[in-house]
Amino acid sequence: MAIISQQRLFGWEEIEGLGDLDRLRLVLEHVPDEKLMLKLEFERGRGRDDHPVRAVWNSILAGIVFQHPSIAALRRELNRNGQLRAMCGFKGDTGPPQWVYTRFLKKLFNNKDLIDEIFDTLVEQCYQLLPGFGRNLAMDGKAIDSHARRKKEGLPPDGRRDLDADTGAKSYRGQREDGTVWEKIKYWFGYKLHLIVDADYELPVAFTVTPASYSEVKQAHALIDELGATKPEMLKVCENFIADRGYDDGKLIEKLWRDYDIRAVIDIRNLWKDGEETRLFEGRENIVYDYRGTVYCCCPQELKMREMAYAGVEKKRNTLKYRCPAQHYGIQCKGKQTCPVKGSIRVSIAEDPRVIAPLPRSSYRWENLYKKRTSVERLNSRLDVSFGFERHFIRGLKKMELRCSLALCVMLAMAVGRVKEKRPDLMRSLVKSA
Repeated sequence: MAIISQQRLFGWEEIEGLGDLDRLRLVLEHVPDEKLMLKLEFERGRGRDDHPVRAVWNSILAGIVFQHPSIAALRRELNRNGQLRAMCGFKGDTGPPQWVYTRFLKKLFNNKDLIDEIFDTLVEQCYQLLPGFGRNLAMDGKAIDSHARRKKEGLPPDGRRDLDADTGAKSYRGQREDGTVWEKIKYWFGYKLHLIVDADYELPVAFTVTPASYSEVKQAHALIDELGATKPEMLKVCENFIADRGYDDGKLIEKLWRDYDIRAVIDIRNLWKDGEETRLFEGRENIVYDYRGTVYCCCPQELKMREMAYAGVEKKRNTLKYRCPAQHYGIQCKGKQTCPVKGSIRVSIAEDPRVIAPLPRSSYRWENLYKKRTSVERLNSRLDVSFGFERHFIRGLKKMELRCSLALCVMLAMAVGRVKEKRPDLMRSLVKSA
């Protein structure tokens, strides 16, 4: 029988194949910004409206789509590109002056909660539109360099220094083919974007921005707690939480499993001391495990360790089930008659929650899921290349938070718009009713 692979409803390569104007059209048509626009228009009142609120807002979104590193670059593009001005909603021959954007950005700072609401609405639409969205979540931290100077004690503020950024460090370790260990440490001055994404569709689900030195593990706890308090339905959908060994934390792994039935697919560091290779399970004569949680049985006669066959997790018992390797794989075992393991055993997750994970690291399922962590890296790369975070003039945590929020909203609006265009029943009518 021929097997046809299932097609995904959305892939980011569909967006990459579009032109800038098509991307902008997707954003302007599908970003749920009406509440924000009504609030800003109310605040403006009935005075002069030479530069309408909606047109200025659309042009800021256009600056993100067109990858402009600054408002000055955006204004130059508006002044020379009449088609872009018309698409944003400007009626004159030139774009707004600098002071218009200065005032407008201050308004956006004061209404950051409404921008966060736009992000949350787009995420909810992804849950409704995309099958399996949120089932596999991945998390990582992204370094964002600040190209400004550091704060110096004793000097008055000059507007050129970043007073909120600090220095962060991230270490990378590995082993060469000859067995030697290497380590590389990256330092940067700036900020860190802590991002939870859907690992299948590579779209953001939750995020926070901090100075560069903030712990990734602590921010993971904070984001999970926030989702559990404000959007528990998202955690109910989630089955696997995927991250690299930087998030290797027993309390985080235990919280995900105990409170939300989420399996942590997180690589582990060897924290065992004194060269310890295996540990004996409590109450077991010949069942041991290593620092990665792989379970072995030891033959009573040959004293040879064999990896046991994983047979599933039992949530109600909080245990993992393993089968005798001799029976499961048909291995000849001389100690089979005297071995206390006759068929299968249960090992308690509570005995060592960090090591005995609900999904064993030795299983094929864990290996396949762990590969999905690269979805965060690809999304971070898009933020650098397609959304201008490699080249920017942003100073201050408040501005960086706003810029990250807008970029992620634009990303989600493109995805939602693309999916809706594939389904005519979801397209909103562009003709007003009488």
